[in-house]
Amino acid sequence: MELWLAIVLIVVALLGGAVAGFFIARNYFKKYLEKNPPINEQMIRAMMSQMGRKPSEKQVRQVMASMKQAK
Repeated sequence: MELWLAIVLIVVALLGGAVAGFFIARNYFKKYLEKNPPINEQMIRAMMSQMGRKPSEKQVRQVMASMKQAK
């Protein structure tokens, strides 16, 4: 009797931990993306235009490539 109870409790604990871990990781990732949004080409264009530059498509692609390489 006690062996099956132990097995059931272990399985329930593993499932509960997996579900809790999923929601904790999801919440952490949402907060991380709110604080550090991924940068895209529009953001680079806006940043360059704020600095008084008219960015060409080549410049935007170079900045995107350098940012991807830096990660």
